[in-house]
Amino acid sequence: MKEDDVTKAFKTLDDMGEISGRRVLVREDLNVPMADGAVTDDTRLRATLPTVTELADRGAIVLILAHFGRPKGVPNPEMSLAMLTRPYSHVLGREVRYIDWEGAEDAVAMLQPGDIAILENTRFFGGEEKNDPQVVERFAKLGDLYVNDAFSAAHRAHASTEGLAHVLPAFAGRAMEAELVALEKALGNPEHPVAAVVGGAKVSTKLDVLKHLVTRVDHLIIGGGMANTFLAARGVNVGKSLCEHDLTGTAEEILEAADRANCTVHLPYDVVVAKEFRANPPVRTVNVHEVAADEMILDVGPSAVEALGDVLKNCRTLVWNGPMGAFETPPFDVATVSLARTAAALTQDGSLVSVAGGGDTVAALNQAGVADRFTFVSTAGGAFLEWMEGKDLPGVAALIGR
Repeated sequence: MKEDDVTKAFKTLDDMGEISGRRVLVREDLNVPMADGAVTDDTRLRATLPTVTELADRGAIVLILAHFGRPKGVPNPEMSLAMLTRPYSHVLGREVRYIDWEGAEDAVAMLQPGDIAILENTRFFGGEEKNDPQVVERFAKLGDLYVNDAFSAAHRAHASTEGLAHVLPAFAGRAMEAELVALEKALGNPEHPVAAVVGGAKVSTKLDVLKHLVTRVDHLIIGGGMANTFLAARGVNVGKSLCEHDLTGTAEEILEAADRANCTVHLPYDVVVAKEFRANPPVRTVNVHEVAADEMILDVGPSAVEALGDVLKNCRTLVWNGPMGAFETPPFDVATVSLARTAAALTQDGSLVSVAGGGDTVAALNQAGVADRFTFVSTAGGAFLEWMEGKDLPGVAALIGR
């Protein structure tokens, strides 16, 4: 599917027509980390800029819906979005108002075209997470149009992420649009051969991802602690390594499914091991069959990484979720950084479409210094993972009328 075909599946800001003076409810993800009243990472705030500034510049009255923390339906001053008006104003470079739910209709009526306001935490309503029609109606009264720009919350069928799309004219914001186009290129209708890198500590957290991917990709590269479970399934003694021995049967089933689907699974054949898990311990690089009983596998070895780089050179599309080793602790970041830099170089050369997502993945790519050299890096966690599992995301399905 071409990019234009993807965007035809849902309406974007280009389809809104004249919006000057119209009230636009915009679902954004403002759930940013804070310490001592200050935002410590404004990535999510900056991601909202294209949508919010465009709507305001077109004369809309922009009303931002978002959640913050987990208040569980009870107003909590420590989770009030009032705290974000000043840092958000700083990021936007223009004034942002705050509107409490008490008297919200009167406050909205006072706003002028081009004004931007953050409404109070949507999760202060118990019915938000239950997609309660009464909460949907309360939100809808405040707006004329609805824009969902929060892919990271699209796997939740909440009042502000799914319910509103059924009662107001609904559109995808610029960040949501970019995400959906990138994901379609990566797995929806990608250019083959397709490779997927899946890492992380445990197979149990990504069973559905692995089962889905073997039917969609040509090469499945497994790293991190979960690779140990697959090695154990193949009869390798992994010593003291993190390993879910009770899932070796499941791992074998995934390997068999991959064979049936003509998907090549790549497991490390040389690894970096240590007797203790800490920064810069004594290490050695060995064949996987030479791991001692008192050693643990903490990274993929250089020969395997070089071979994996050659695999990527013969692929046209890459999806990446999870590190290859214990990348937060040196020197066990070497494989992740090396393979990420290879993928980035191929992307820059124009031979590879690379899409990555997930918290650990973003951190690893930033550590490698290549996050801005991938085709697309999603900051969504759960939503990205559920998309990799092949699941319908309620917030996206509502936008395309499913």
